[in-house]
Amino acid sequence: MHVLREYRREDFETLHRIDQECFDPELAYSRAELNHYLLRRNAFGIVAENKKGSIEGFVLAETDKRGFGHIITIDVLDSARRTGLGTKLMAAAEQRMRAAKAGVVMLETAVDNVPALQFYKRLKYSVEKVIPRYYNGERDAFLLSKRL
Repeated sequence: MHVLREYRREDFETLHRIDQECFDPELAYSRAELNHYLLRRNAFGIVAENKKGSIEGFVLAETDKRGFGHIITIDVLDSARRTGLGTKLMAAAEQRMRAAKAGVVMLETAVDNVPALQFYKRLKYSVEKVIPRYYNGERDAFLLSKRL
C-alpha cells in the first residue's frame, strides 16, 4: 500500500537517488537537470511512500497553456515494481493534468526500453514518432501520446 503526496523540497536527494537507480547513467538526470524540471513554473511532482514512510517512486510532469501535458519522468524502484505503483502514479498525474485542462499527454522513452513501452501501451499510450538521437545526441526515443 502506497500513499501519494505532493513533492516537497526535502525529497530532492531521495528522488535524485531513485532516478539514478532507475535509469542508465546516460539517461538519468543530473542534480541540476532534475532541479530544473522540478522548478519549472507548471511542473508538479507526486511521490509515493510506503507504509514506513520511505519514497519508492515518483512522477514528475507539467502542463502548458495550449492544453498539453508532459510526463517528464516516472521512476519506481525495482522493489516496488509490478505492484501497480507506476499505474497509480500515472493515473494521479493524468488526473492532475485533466484538472489543468490538458487534453493530451505526451512522453518520451528510449526505443529499446521494452518494459516501459509495454507499460505505456497498457495505459493506452500510442507511439507518435521516433525522435532521432534524443538522449545525449545518441539514443533514439519514441514520442508517445494519450488523449485525456
